Amino acid sequence: MQRTVKLAVLGAGLIGKRHIQHVLAEPQAELSAVVDPTPLGQQVASEAGVAWFPSFSAMMAVERADGVIVATPNQLHVENGLEAIAAGVPALIEKPIADDIAAGEKLIQAAEAAGVALLTGHHRRHNPMMQKAKEIIDSGELGRILVANAMFWLFKPDDYFDIGWRRQAGAGPVFVNLIHDVDNLRYLFGDIVAVQARESNAIRKNVVEETAVILLEFASGLLATASVSDSVVAPWSWEMTTGENPAYPKTEEACYVIGGTHGSLTIPALEVWKNGVKRSWWEPFERHRAAVEDEDPLALQIRQFCSVIRGEEAPLVSGREGLKTLKVITAVKQSAASGERILIG
Repeated sequence: MQRTVKLAVLGAGLIGKRHIQHVLAEPQAELSAVVDPTPLGQQVASEAGVAWFPSFSAMMAVERADGVIVATPNQLHVENGLEAIAAGVPALIEKPIADDIAAGEKLIQAAEAAGVALLTGHHRRHNPMMQKAKEIIDSGELGRILVANAMFWLFKPDDYFDIGWRRQAGAGPVFVNLIHDVDNLRYLFGDIVAVQARESNAIRKNVVEETAVILLEFASGLLATASVSDSVVAPWSWEMTTGENPAYPKTEEACYVIGGTHGSLTIPALEVWKNGVKRSWWEPFERHRAAVEDEDPLALQIRQFCSVIRGEEAPLVSGREGLKTLKVITAVKQSAASGERILIG
């Protein structure tokens, strides 16, 4: 029998509540506490039937968790992560792992020095569809991958922006949404070494961007484009195509298209397009769809966190992986501001 892992959730906001529900539903885990200084946090803990604490230190004085899920506001991720590391408690930290590179480096170095497991909540890597896509790419069936296109196009209604911080720098679709797509692309294709980007706020005129187009250069030589807009009515985004979150209407469109010398792949449908006997623009196409089981990646992420805590496997998305993705997003913003191509160290 596998040891049940006691997990505490820090932060009782939207994503925190989703984590709480997944921990409660996971046979390998036990929700031990909710940590949140607000009355809402106290209410969420009561509804879940677990202890409530206003702070990590208050919890540790009474109840030691085997691991913590940090779902607090972005600016608290490093502070909360450092608390967990100092206490020797493994932590799964929601994306972004930090709100700036220097703080993220400090957090990663502290975890590595202490030997404490640190994971980043890029849960989409846990999606069986994404893992199957990586399997297809790594198998060589598509030949050498040369190009990819990722799209995040949707319309956030006007009342979404009634909350002030959503109109401010750092709250636009590049940091809030595209960071997921960049992490997916890194998972599939490896490290990104340079970016060039342009942004626009032509419609709503807020300080924050609403549209961005990015050229991504990979260490492998692959070139990819990523375009993001939260001001267009369109079906081409992870949210609208994968069915991962039932809050969004599902379409049968693609959000990623991947091209190789021997074939191409669409995501999320996992349709592989190839020629028959001979590769040529004159030749007809053969198409097949890879089969994959549909499982909730947030649930799979919790399960893997339990395995990491028990020492059974390494993190699928380590803290350092999360920091690498943050470096790419930071470079995108730098390029959009300067108009220059930015190298990523």
